[in-house]
This record gives sequence, C-alpha cells and structure tokens, in this order.
Amino acid sequence: MRIEQLQAFLFVAETGSFQQAARKCGVTQSTISRQIQALEAEMGLSLFHRTTQAKLTLAGERFLPRARKICQEWHSATQELADLLAGKQPELCVAAIHSVCSHYLPPVLQQFCRDYPDVQLRVTALGSDRALKVLRDGLVDVAIVMNNPFFTASPEMVVDVLYNEPIEILMAANHPLTKHEQVPWSELVQYRQVVFKDGYGMQRLVQDQFLQQGATLQAVMELNTLDAFRGVVRQGELIALLPHSALVDAHTDPTLTVRGIAPAPEVTTSKIADSLTDLSLTRQVALVTTRDRLQIPPIKHFCQLVRQLNMPLSDSANSNQAIGSNTSVPISCDRSAVSRELERV
Repeated sequence: MRIEQLQAFLFVAETGSFQQAARKCGVTQSTISRQIQALEAEMGLSLFHRTTQAKLTLAGERFLPRARKICQEWHSATQELADLLAGKQPELCVAAIHSVCSHYLPPVLQQFCRDYPDVQLRVTALGSDRALKVLRDGLVDVAIVMNNPFFTASPEMVVDVLYNEPIEILMAANHPLTKHEQVPWSELVQYRQVVFKDGYGMQRLVQDQFLQQGATLQAVMELNTLDAFRGVVRQGELIALLPHSALVDAHTDPTLTVRGIAPAPEVTTSKIADSLTDLSLTRQVALVTTRDRLQIPPIKHFCQLVRQLNMPLSDSANSNQAIGSNTSVPISCDRSAVSRELERV
C-alpha cells in the first residue's frame, strides 16, 4: 500500500469521479485507475461501484475514515520533518561539564538565543560519562565533555576536539605544598585528596595517572561541584587535582592556592613515585554529537558557535590545537522527560 494510492482513493471518494480526481492530483485518469485497482487488489475487495458516478462500496465506506486518518498522519509527519529541517524545533538540549558551563559557554548561549529566539535552550551540567549517556539515549543534542574515545567510538558519533588543558593542584593557602611552584609527584602522592564522584571523567583520569606512577591515590572524599571542592580544600588538609578551567575562581581567592605538577623524570625503575616516563597530565575537552543531528540547522549552528569560541590553549606539547581547529573524528528526544532522566543519571 502506497500513500499515493490512498490519496487517489480519497480524491475519487470526494469528487465521485475518476476524471475529476485525476485533475486534482495533476495526473492522467489512467494513473488514478491503476492506483485504485492496485489498492483494491491488495485489499481483495472493490472500493467503488463503477457507474456513471464512482460510489463507495460497503468496503469503501468502512475504509474511508481509516484512509483519511493515515493520510492526515502522513501529512503531519512530513510537515514536522520539514519544520525540523528548516530549523523550527522547539528546543535544543545541551549537557556539558561544569567548568565549560561556568566559564566558556555563556557567550555562546547568549549568541545562540539571539540567532534562534524561538528555540528554547536547555543546558545541564553533568559529568562526562553521564553527559555521553544521555546523548546516546537521545535526551540531549550536544555534549561537551572530557574526550574519551572508548565512549565515543561508534559510527554515528562525531567528535570535535576543542582544546587541551593542564591538570593542576588546588590547595589551601597555608598548605605545605605551597612551597613548590611545581609540585613533584613524590610529594604529591603523600597527601590525601578530594576527587570527583564516579561517572566523572576526571576521577578516571586521576586514578589512571596514579597507577602509571606506581602510587596509591589516597581519595578520602568524592564531590561533584566546584564550590564543594573549594570549600573542602579551603579547610587546609586535603588537596584536589583539577583541570585549569575549573580553577579560574580559585586564583582570586586568598584562602586558596593553585600549583602545577612537576614533570616526572624518565628512569628505568618503577619503584620510585617519580619513575615513569612523563606524559604531561592534561585533559582533552571535546564537543560530541551525532551525524543526524548535524543536519538540523539550530544544532549545526550551536556547534559552529562553540567551535568559534576562543577557548584556552594547552600548556602541553599539543598546545597548538585550539577550538577553531575543527578536528572531526567519525566515530527528537522526549523533551518532557529530559529533566527527569538527567536527575536519575
């Protein structure tokens, strides 16, 4: 059964004439006749009495309201998709890590609202793992996260690397480690730490780095907001390894100090904390979406705004890659349920 056949049936039923139905459809009468015959053959019943006027049979009368409903649904569906392609979507949902939400997204959000005033923009701060989960589940359109190829290695995903940034140490202003401008790993591993909760890419990054250094991470507390990190570290005993962008406010707080991590020298034994080959401790932030979403004008425009934003360069060897580099790696949501799902994850 084809939609053209149903439309031909409705026109004949409305006009009572194959000839007039052909004029309305802009086709020949023989085309209308073939469509009706094919429909009747599929149904196994005649839909019209062939007299001077095409009158519905009993089967045709029963079928008429169903055919109307199907065609109405088809029209609604095609119109919705046309509106989507034209950028007439009701909202755009974004999940991003906290530091990006706080310091880098605001100008993008303001510009997007000016460019698409009829699109409701919804932004939720989430850890990287959870942000990618809700993206895969179709609950958000774009995720800005710490890049992890393990979670984005699927054909429908598109990953744009935005920037690399160093991981630094947050500590109280009177902490013993403040004597170092660059804290050596042999000193760093001796202190207890506050870490991000499970589901945040930073927790995994820090744990992996300690494993590589042959050291034990003394994680005594898990938190999930930057305000909480500052509040706890301010008490004096604990330290936290955080990305540079998460420490912007700490630089102006007289009760807190930020220090870099000294490179670990290359040696042959792994029995000393500073013994493994140094790979500067950094994180890579990326914009992630899906190929089909990039066909929708508001989503495509939002991603372009993010790529154009002047985000920070890394202090690492790969610091020549900024947000404008546009490195892409191949790899509609029930909006009323977005907030409920985000609360669960």
